Amino acid sequence: ILKANPKVNLDVISHTDSQGDDASNLSLSQKRSTSAIEYLISKGVDKTRLKAIGKGESAITNRCLNGVACSDKEHEFNRRTEFNFNKN
Repeated sequence: ILKANPKVNLDVISHTDSQGDDASNLSLSQKRSTSAIEYLISKGVDKTRLKAIGKGESAITNRCLNGVACSDKEHEFNRRTEFNFNKN
């Protein structure tokens, strides 16, 4: 999409589950997002069209907030990376 559409930019937004402390999860999500950006750059996408955003555990999609006992499968739903395409 990015190579075929030079006027499209991409926000790469990564999330974590609530396990671990908030600051570490924020840092981890930023590293995951940055890693995805680095991959896209290695494939020839101009870095000025890409933005890495780490959200940590600020956007949990289910009941698995801090202090709530959840299964690994439940936590898994919160570990994700989203790709938001924006037309310039």
